[in-house]
Amino acid sequence: MKGVILAGGHATRLRPITLATSKHLLPIYNKPMIYYPLATLLSAGIKDILFICSPEHSGQYVNLLGSGSKFGAKFAYEIQDEPKGLAHGLSLAENFARGDGCAMILGDNIFEDSVAKQVKNFDKGAMIFVKEVDDPERFGVVEFGQGNKVKSIEEKPAKPKSNFAQTGLYVYDGDVFGHIKELKPSERGELEITDLNNVYLDRDELVAEKISGEWIDAGTFDSLLRAANFIASKETNENK
Repeated sequence: MKGVILAGGHATRLRPITLATSKHLLPIYNKPMIYYPLATLLSAGIKDILFICSPEHSGQYVNLLGSGSKFGAKFAYEIQDEPKGLAHGLSLAENFARGDGCAMILGDNIFEDSVAKQVKNFDKGAMIFVKEVDDPERFGVVEFGQGNKVKSIEEKPAKPKSNFAQTGLYVYDGDVFGHIKELKPSERGELEITDLNNVYLDRDELVAEKISGEWIDAGTFDSLLRAANFIASKETNENK
């Protein structure tokens, strides 16, 4: 299993603090943001990891993370010239994956729970992780049917069919790159991750794992502050 961390984009919602650096390099309490999704993959036993970066910040990532040796891992880097959707970002990992399955995590997502068990047991198809939230209209909304099976996934609906949000952590088998090539750009001109997941859903090859611990998508000023406060509180409690 290979790992992919998406850390591209322009982070316009966080300007002016992202005018000089990447959002994913901003501090979350005592560590750069990118350390947290990285820790999620490493704790799941994934040691071969590709970082997808924007061209203007790629050198900063190499300076910070290096070869991966200090993390007991092996890192590679790929440039996403312009953000064309999460599925497009994942497509850049095709040569890196070399037919293997891969776990992709967004560089601004912070998970409290370990996903080691789920990743270890993954075999084929696609696996997404969902969290019950108060504002599902901001995310891809996952509707469940009988037997806790995924019934539908809808991107940022005005009238959500559930309160379960699709988080920024996805696991795919080696067929994923072929499926991405069949996607058509959305109205935003992007290859959407929800459209990719719906390909697996239509094939009855998609499972959703519900997480109970904290999950923060640190892409706004409010969530950035919440993430810092959460990590500070957790670090303080662990050091008592």
